[in-house]
Amino acid sequence: QVQLVESGGGLVQPGGSLRLSCAASGLTLGEYAIGWFRQAPGKEHEGVSCIDLTDRETYYTDSVKGRFTISRDNATNTVSLQMNSLKPEDTAVYYCAAARPWSAYRDFYPNEYIYWGQGTQVTVSS
Repeated sequence: QVQLVESGGGLVQPGGSLRLSCAASGLTLGEYAIGWFRQAPGKEHEGVSCIDLTDRETYYTDSVKGRFTISRDNATNTVSLQMNSLKPEDTAVYYCAAARPWSAYRDFYPNEYIYWGQGTQVTVSS
């Protein structure tokens, strides 16, 4: 059974940092492109960042460029999202998802991602 589990969310003040992790079971993350999405209340899923199969290419939505960094650790079968300089507008439930490497994952189409985690809440507030 394939399972993706996110962790690392929480409450942080504006300007603070969090590191989200996505751990997989029943699935080798190194065989997939991995994306992070978020969903704020009343809003649709938004693609935040993704990383290709080779780890040579990473993509970020404009609002997080320079603040967020995606990385992969194949030894532990995890993908992380380091989030710095957090803003209140970053508040959302964050999901990791896995896509076939030949799919249109770079466009952050949710339908291209075939496995999803249950999400972790990130709240940025003073």
